[in-house]
Amino acid sequence: MNSLSIPRRPRRNRRSPTLRALATETHLHPSQLVFPLFLVDGSGIKQEIHSLPGIYRFSSEYLLEEVEECIQLGIQNFILFPAVADHLKDTTATYSYQTDNFYLKVARSIKERFPECTLISDVAMDPYSSDGHDGLVQNGKIVNDETLPILAKMAVAQAQAGFDMLGPSDMMDGRVGYLRHALDEAGYTETGILSYTAKYASAFYGPFRDALDSAPKSGDKKTYQMNPANRREALIEAELDIQEGADMLMVKPALHYLDIISDLKAASSLPIAAYHVSGECAMLTAACRNGWLDYEKAMPEALLSIRRAGADVILTYFAKDFASRFPQGI
Repeated sequence: MNSLSIPRRPRRNRRSPTLRALATETHLHPSQLVFPLFLVDGSGIKQEIHSLPGIYRFSSEYLLEEVEECIQLGIQNFILFPAVADHLKDTTATYSYQTDNFYLKVARSIKERFPECTLISDVAMDPYSSDGHDGLVQNGKIVNDETLPILAKMAVAQAQAGFDMLGPSDMMDGRVGYLRHALDEAGYTETGILSYTAKYASAFYGPFRDALDSAPKSGDKKTYQMNPANRREALIEAELDIQEGADMLMVKPALHYLDIISDLKAASSLPIAAYHVSGECAMLTAACRNGWLDYEKAMPEALLSIRRAGADVILTYFAKDFASRFPQGI
């Protein structure tokens, strides 16, 4: 064998645990995870979500206990979703910005008790809308510009309640800029916006909608959420959100859209978040409970793949489990 034909042997860097550690390209730590929490009004409530095993709807006292337990495990970032009773819903989502809104009250309690945590909101009409859509419905259509003032009132109320970042998940055009202006005008210049930049009209949201009872009463969300067949369109959405003042960009779902995460990471200097959604987590959980996969191996691998694709932040229902099993990360 002459000097010009020396074979390359990548296996040399894999032959021991210490060498593999030195050559590891991607790391994941609990500090990079966001844990979604579901809140219900009332007291003494802790209800497991049937289609999302291990995840619960909490009333305020149990939710505060859950937050405390997560913080002790190293999870300090939370996104909060409200399950709103039907009698509080109307066509214009007025309850979303009322001062007696239980969602806003609990947010205040969380920030008072755990000021060190990062609390992210959900900005969209669907939890509060009797129509179940993210935007205002007029004559059977989800109208864009007429929705923005409603979202702005919701956003200012959430900032006032103490949320650190707002998560507009509605996918209305121009809403990031509209919310940024409304927040700045109200004096909340330090409240961030985690934009659902590329939110696809996915089939993997089912357990989430079960948790909130927020499915559309008619039609679907395809006129405002993105077409799963489209890739380049996500770059358009990202460019617009950056111009309008977003602080972070999000891809949702995560595991089935790793190419979109990678594209946004390459195209933007902003942090990229990815939402490992309920259906993706439920599938893995079901496979593990049936003995088809090993949860201890499959769960961290799924999260690591999202991180490897370029996500700086991962929203996942596995956050608490990951932190309890891998407190130092992987």
